[in-house]
Amino acid sequence: MAPLADLYQVSMAYGHWRAGRHRAPAAAELFFRRPPFRGSFALGAGLAEGLRGLRAFRFSAADVAYLRSVLPSTTDDAFFDYLATLDASEVTVTAIPEGSVVFPRVPFLQVKGPLLVVQLLETTLLCLVNYASLVATNAARFRLLAGPDVKLMEMGLRRAQGPDGALSASKYSYIGGFDCTSNILAGKLYGIPVRGTIAHSFVMSFRCLEDVQPRELPPRAGGDPVDLAGLAVSWLQRVCDLLQTPPGKANQGELAAFVSYAVTFPCDFQGLLDTYCVRRSGLPNFCAVALALHQLGYQAIGVRLDSGDLAQQSKEIRGVFRACGAHFQVPWFGTIPIAVSNDISERSLEEFRREGSEIDMIGIGTNLVTCPLQPSLGCVYKLVEVNGSPCLKLTEDEEKMTIPGMKTIYRLYDAAGHPFMDLMALEEEPSPSAGQELGIHVLGRLGETTKVIPSTVEPLHRTYFRDGQVCEPLPSLPEVRAHAQVSLNLLSPAHRRLHEPQPYPV
Repeated sequence: MAPLADLYQVSMAYGHWRAGRHRAPAAAELFFRRPPFRGSFALGAGLAEGLRGLRAFRFSAADVAYLRSVLPSTTDDAFFDYLATLDASEVTVTAIPEGSVVFPRVPFLQVKGPLLVVQLLETTLLCLVNYASLVATNAARFRLLAGPDVKLMEMGLRRAQGPDGALSASKYSYIGGFDCTSNILAGKLYGIPVRGTIAHSFVMSFRCLEDVQPRELPPRAGGDPVDLAGLAVSWLQRVCDLLQTPPGKANQGELAAFVSYAVTFPCDFQGLLDTYCVRRSGLPNFCAVALALHQLGYQAIGVRLDSGDLAQQSKEIRGVFRACGAHFQVPWFGTIPIAVSNDISERSLEEFRREGSEIDMIGIGTNLVTCPLQPSLGCVYKLVEVNGSPCLKLTEDEEKMTIPGMKTIYRLYDAAGHPFMDLMALEEEPSPSAGQELGIHVLGRLGETTKVIPSTVEPLHRTYFRDGQVCEPLPSLPEVRAHAQVSLNLLSPAHRRLHEPQPYPV
């Protein structure tokens, strides 16, 4: 893991080593300056990967040989010998638990150890935390817009920035609140539920019912196989009579595709309705095959839409399902799940909510995994202490000034149980307590002193890494996901809203 760094990290390490400062005790903090997507919060993620990176931190012989080839020829040989001895056994990491809501300027991670090693870890930790937190936050925003009952599916593998970006997107969108992924490798590696049925190419590959082989399906309760294609044709006439649409308008290749898929997966039949025409073809063809399956004891699992006015179509489709359920006395038919996809964005979900819809599941790809509204979270890693002395970066850009010294981080809660402020205090300062009046300085208003009285005080950081080992049990991915939803739900509506939220004070 050690070579996952920028060259300047190694150049600085050599400078520290030459000056005899390489073992000076130092501390750094990882944080972001502005909340992403114009919201008020981010969802911290990537901690477990960062800790795994720390545990594996060392320079192999091949790594050292490569560094010899890229550093100036005047570099002392003894420095390369020293690099070969390095590990993270003297590093301590404290952090906010993964999946927690994190606010600007509040350290997500604090790293203590020898100056040279603390400096070398900068790029590694930033790489593992930046995108993870960004995509988890993006996913959390989609979850907040969709509400708790709609299923969300991540399907961005083909649009992500390479396989690493795709796997990270699948993993961290799950933490952010998505229910499943289309990414098989992510399912295998991380245990995320995987979903997927058919695409338009499957439907388009059939021309007529003669293409369906095999076409017979035994009843679920047992018995002689039945010609499902013939049964579906008879149901199509009855459905078209009910819907007052000509059977001849229903595409025969589409019907054949549905029959073939139903024969292959009779307990998992889902229809993709918009290959030709939803109202005149996809919908009656699906209903015909689903009712034929029902006659044999099976139950279709849903439909998907991938084009057009998704909200309006979902309402029309729900009406047809209810009409078929009532007319043909199939009670479950009216509740068949409706899934949608098609370049879904935050604006799409806002429109679904505004117009009302009957959508049960939403597949989101590009606008989730590429984070087009903000492609980088912008986490930074800054030195705050060396040899026991606080470090302060002063700059003409006020936003880039750092806050010196090692800190203890607290979250203050009001009487309603909502966090209303994060408090950074120097390590040597006494811990605040519930009911105590605190004199604080809010970042951005440092000239003022404000008095607050918290109802509850929560220390945020835990020690996760010490003596070269992870020293705090790491939660499973589902546990991190559950913690993220709890963290989000604790926020007050003013801080949780996605547009023009009330700024959260630190």
